[in-house]
Amino acid sequence: MQNRTVDVFLTELASGAPTPGGGGASAVCGGIAAALGSMVGNLTSGKKKYAEYQSEIEETIAKCGALVKEFEALGMKDEEVFAPLAKAYSIPKDQEGRDEILEGVLRDASTAPYEIVVKANETAKILERLAVIGSRLAISDVGVAAAACSTAAKGAAMNVYINTKSMKDRSYAEDLNKKTFALVDETVAVCDKVYEDVKTILIGG
Repeated sequence: MQNRTVDVFLTELASGAPTPGGGGASAVCGGIAAALGSMVGNLTSGKKKYAEYQSEIEETIAKCGALVKEFEALGMKDEEVFAPLAKAYSIPKDQEGRDEILEGVLRDASTAPYEIVVKANETAKILERLAVIGSRLAISDVGVAAAACSTAAKGAAMNVYINTKSMKDRSYAEDLNKKTFALVDETVAVCDKVYEDVKTILIGG
């Protein structure tokens, strides 16, 4: 993701190359959600109508800016862990130590997408508040951000599940799945509420 233009990223995503893939795409969706949150904050900042929220808006802009960078870094991390995983799968099944090596890289490969889900959850809660205090002139962008944020969480979870599916340590795998399920459910619920609230503001309910 880093230093790529959008057209280059999409071209690489559409190619037969193994990376970027779903994890990177999910990170981009999260970054888009956070960037839109920052945009709404900037469009609200300094407006007399929202003066009572100025301090909170400034904090929101800072948080969203940090989240954009975190999503970008997680997208890169997701790509970096793929090569060791592919290499581990190519080890002959009867080679000593293969299972331990594979288990380790599967855990590594689960980390970035799980962290994307965590960051999407943080972003969703910011958007929930922005739907209340953000400029009504930019409220549609909060709805777009909520849709992107939900996609980020659900998409990244797929990359968690594909790795936990192959783990030998089922206790670890099931625990990670459980934590991911809970975060995704919460994130999607918040995003869906924000989206519906924005729609009601725009067209009525």
